[in-house]
Amino acid sequence: MPRKRVFYEDWQLECCGTPFAVGDEVTWTLVACAGTDRRYGAEAWVQNHGGTGGRTAGRVRDIELVHQEYTCRPVAVEPPEPGRGLVLRAAGRGTEPVPGSVTREPVDRCPRSFQERDLGTADGARRVRRTVGVLVTLDLDGATGPGR
Repeated sequence: MPRKRVFYEDWQLECCGTPFAVGDEVTWTLVACAGTDRRYGAEAWVQNHGGTGGRTAGRVRDIELVHQEYTCRPVAVEPPEPGRGLVLRAAGRGTEPVPGSVTREPVDRCPRSFQERDLGTADGARRVRRTVGVLVTLDLDGATGPGR
């Protein structure tokens, strides 16, 4: 039976996706991963927002949550220029993936929303662990569309 590894990003699912479980039949618009864009080992990724890929049907064989650690540093905010009064600026944080920190966790069901866990501060930077999406293996027997 042909299979395909598919990455479903957290924000795509949270925005307008439908949670699914092992054994469910799904139909998604898939975009093939090209070159080095393998998205955690996937062959394709789900596009819910106007993708040009075809619809692909399959049965969910397995699901893995994909976790990535990031370092977070405060973003510098410059003081207002003299004579301009109070200037409100958005505060944020810069994030960088921690090399070699990707982990996968097998689950039976895809969550509706994804988590970020604070891992504490080290070397002046806060570290977080985010669930960035799910890596799904689809059985494609009887699948339709060019994404097959």
